[in-house]
Amino acid sequence: MCDRIWAALLYLYGILLNSIYQCPEHIQLTTLGVDGKEFPEPHLGQWYFIAGAAPTKEELATFDPVDNIVFNMATGSAPMQLQLRATIRMKNGHCVPRKWIYHLTEGSTDLRTEGRPDMKTELFSSSCPGGIMLKEMGQGYQRFLLYNRSPHPPEKCVEEFQSLTSCLDSKAFLLTPRNQEACELSSN
Repeated sequence: MCDRIWAALLYLYGILLNSIYQCPEHIQLTTLGVDGKEFPEPHLGQWYFIAGAAPTKEELATFDPVDNIVFNMATGSAPMQLQLRATIRMKNGHCVPRKWIYHLTEGSTDLRTEGRPDMKTELFSSSCPGGIMLKEMGQGYQRFLLYNRSPHPPEKCVEEFQSLTSCLDSKAFLLTPRNQEACELSSN
């Protein structure tokens, strides 16, 4: 009898614990409208890389020498394309320009990076005003990246991102320092 009471108490404790520490749901953004003609206008423009999370530190190692990154997302030269330009401010002060072309996948929120067939990017909403979250997956890695329209979003945004990604088995976390001035984005 004592065993049954103990088992019932543990069961109730488990239910209570699950209700308190339940991970929030993330809502996937759509890059195209239902008719396939709408373009992802809300995602265009300037973005700042704020933080990253991944199952291991190795999956975030590429960002270790980074102080800040500013991106510009624009329509591509062909339909179903997005052009991404970035300038990376390294911790040593150097600026490194980068360019990518994303190919939109009709009827899906998947983005494919030109020249990287193994890489897949998905867009997710962020509860943070002016925020967006990306999930990048490639051969041997998976990581979540937080971007914002502001280089210094409210701390609550970063805390929510870290909480959400830890629920998604991302044990490693990286916050860009953003101590230096962002590099100027080139126009070409």
